[in-house]
Amino acid sequence: MRYREVIHAPLWLLAIIYFFMLTLVISIWSALGNNAALITLAAVTATLVWIYSGTALTIEVDRKELRVGKAHIDLNFIAHCVNLDNEAIRLIRTRDADPRAYLAIRFWASKGVKVEINDTRDSTPYWLISSNRGAELIKAIKLEPKS
Repeated sequence: MRYREVIHAPLWLLAIIYFFMLTLVISIWSALGNNAALITLAAVTATLVWIYSGTALTIEVDRKELRVGKAHIDLNFIAHCVNLDNEAIRLIRTRDADPRAYLAIRFWASKGVKVEINDTRDSTPYWLISSNRGAELIKAIKLEPKS
């Protein structure tokens, strides 16, 4: 494995979600009592753990391919990579977006990488990937693939 990055939801976002879920617990407590509130609290906490792990974005590069979430592509089909700062990624995911592109972005990640695809059989022009370590990701992708 040349590169691995996992982007999780930040704690401030999880705290906001949990706060709103706790308002549901308080409503159930006031209407139905302690037992129902405890069951709801356990369910809400389990849901928050599921949200934390379910929204994680895993980026991996090995000798032959790039894997982002469930998608993967052979490194031979990658033409060019661009490291994007906050302003550049904001523009490319909104105003300058191509609807055919593969988006692996998280709104809480402010930086990313644009990976241009060179495959005649694939109509996807590029992948837009959220990454906090874009330069390292590009370096791992650009190493010569070993057949």
